[in-house]
Amino acid sequence: MKPVRILGIETSCDETSVAIVENGRKILSEKISSQIEIHKKYGGVVPEIASRNHLHLLPFVTQAVLEDKKMSMDDIDAVAVTYGPGLVGALLVGLSYAKALAYAANKPLIGVHHIKGHIAANYLRFAELKPPFLSLVVSGGHTSILFVKEYCDIVALGKTIDDAAGEAYDKVARTLGYAYPGGPMIDKYAREGKKNAIDFPRIMLSEASLDFSFSGLKSAVLNYINSMKMKNEEICPSDVSASFQEALIDVLCAKVDLAAQKTGQKTIALSGGVASNSRLRERMAEMAQKKGYTLYIPEARYCTDNAAMIAAHAYYEYLEGNCSDIYLNAVASLPL
Repeated sequence: MKPVRILGIETSCDETSVAIVENGRKILSEKISSQIEIHKKYGGVVPEIASRNHLHLLPFVTQAVLEDKKMSMDDIDAVAVTYGPGLVGALLVGLSYAKALAYAANKPLIGVHHIKGHIAANYLRFAELKPPFLSLVVSGGHTSILFVKEYCDIVALGKTIDDAAGEAYDKVARTLGYAYPGGPMIDKYAREGKKNAIDFPRIMLSEASLDFSFSGLKSAVLNYINSMKMKNEEICPSDVSASFQEALIDVLCAKVDLAAQKTGQKTIALSGGVASNSRLRERMAEMAQKKGYTLYIPEARYCTDNAAMIAAHAYYEYLEGNCSDIYLNAVASLPL
């Protein structure tokens, strides 16, 4: 059977990424142009600047991906693109470019939900992974536990009701004076600190809830830092980082374990930017070994936003005949 090659485009935040993936599993070519250095001076992503850079970079990144394997659009079976959730301006740039590319080359257009893309990052690394399984997607904008019944049939079991885990990381890091992006900095300094130095709260909500709430934890950390400053007492950033991180990861692990008990699923896949955190990977591996779960976590580069994961999920939408029309619009808060 002829292989299906999908060109994926991802511009939901500040990564301009294009990739070609074969049969949803094999990356033929990919490029990721990061804007971290551009946004670092502002301490976070500036949506307008991100959008303008996507607009400038997309044609060059796409051309580089095709030329890398000496391919043209004639070798592509469909064009996939993230259409939400994300920064609406950034999404619109990628979506408009994908529409034009698909229309000009007379190829099907496949709109992909960003969270479904994150789940599919695991397919690029683990050939044996197939539904059903549980997925924890944890990033700057999302913290969700999902039940992947089939490749295109995904049910949200729990999600954040306020701050996402990555958002809490970034706000705490900014308060501690760490450079952007804050998550990796907390991960780095937490290794030098005492994880039980400060008793920060573990917000579990109701006993049976699979939803998350990290606003209270974030506020507790900020209040601790402000209180110490007001009393002119010395703050140990490494201890704050380690204690905050341990509290947050305790909640993530507990909720995943509860979801596994409720559904009977013993296969768990992690994804999203925070899934690259060394302590989370360590704690999840410990829990999986203790409880008899099979754990999948892709390499750190595929935890963050990338077009290969978008193309990977799009393959299964393509097989189902789930293509989009030219009127597909970007949706900043797209529900699953």
